[in-house]
Amino acid sequence: MSYPKVILKAGKEKSIQRRHPWVFSGAVYGVTQEINDGEMIDVVDSNNNHLGTGYFSDKGSIVVRILMFAKETFSETFWKEKLESAWELRLKLLDLEVTNAFRLIHGEGDGIPGLIIDYYDKNWVLQAHSSGIYYQIEKIAEAIKTNFPEHCTTVYCKSSGTLPNTGKDFFLFGDTTDTVAKENNILFAVNWVEGQKTGFFLDQRDNRKLLGEYAKGKKVLNTFCYTGGFSIYAMSAGAELVTSVDISQKAVDLADKNMQLNFPGSNHSPVASDVFEFMKEHTQQYDVIVLDPPAFAKSIKSKHTATQAYKRLNIAGLKALAPKGILFTFSCSQVIDDVLFYNTVAAAAIETGRNIRVLHKLSQGPDHPTNIYHPEGHYLKGLVLYVE
Repeated sequence: MSYPKVILKAGKEKSIQRRHPWVFSGAVYGVTQEINDGEMIDVVDSNNNHLGTGYFSDKGSIVVRILMFAKETFSETFWKEKLESAWELRLKLLDLEVTNAFRLIHGEGDGIPGLIIDYYDKNWVLQAHSSGIYYQIEKIAEAIKTNFPEHCTTVYCKSSGTLPNTGKDFFLFGDTTDTVAKENNILFAVNWVEGQKTGFFLDQRDNRKLLGEYAKGKKVLNTFCYTGGFSIYAMSAGAELVTSVDISQKAVDLADKNMQLNFPGSNHSPVASDVFEFMKEHTQQYDVIVLDPPAFAKSIKSKHTATQAYKRLNIAGLKALAPKGILFTFSCSQVIDDVLFYNTVAAAAIETGRNIRVLHKLSQGPDHPTNIYHPEGHYLKGLVLYVE
């Protein structure tokens, strides 16, 4: 099958030949006919050599997200094959008896730019980040139901927050709104209809587990706690006290609900407060502190402002940390790369004047893989610091 063509300028084909899945507007010479947003197209070089096939977008700087390169052809089995490949990988990474909540499709990392699928104990939450994917959402849901009938109770499309003008979120199959999922045998209440993103932040699983190694007998502060993931792992490891802070009362209530699911009556202090103000009022009181803020930079334009915010946050965290304490600090802003994040934390350290050693450099979990040809897929950065 032939599609409308997007023709690249001379010399602009090199990134596609290196299997990078994005075509930027500045690389485009022209098109062979009028193309609608979300329509499937072929990408060709200036000599009409076929480079790949993907979805066209008339919004933003990325005009094509490529699904197939060179001579690969799109067929009705595409979704089935991609889902099966992703499922096979997750079964190698995870024991479903122990962990039944994970990311199944991580956009470019799993070869489907613009698509996120999170799995919560037989419930699938789909999120489209491009119109091309959104128009295919029913076919994707059908492939899920057909290929994984014993693992499929509900399929829910939650794209209103990622694509403008898509209307309300909706069920593609089933009608379950929430469940209690397991992560390393720790229980979490997940509601994909009302919760942020797809209902839970799955990318910190391994980092939460690592936190447990430092939490036994310690006083732990988890800031921007949301569902309380780090808090509950700390308590599972035998923390003396866990304080969960978030400016949202709803988030704090959810964190406490999850704590009670696992450790009823534990020494958990949920606090609805501004994180900066809380740490300012509790200097050198905590042995372990987690700084896991939302993305301070969502575009390149806000990069400088975000860098300053990360610096202020880490200064506050270092001041709130007791001597010989452990700081887990993160950034999920894609435009803040590893080097900039490291240097920003180092700048915060210099201002505090404390002796600090880096123990670990952290990233997102392996169920959020990065395509080696698409380094932009690496977004979560973290450091574990020992602070004298």
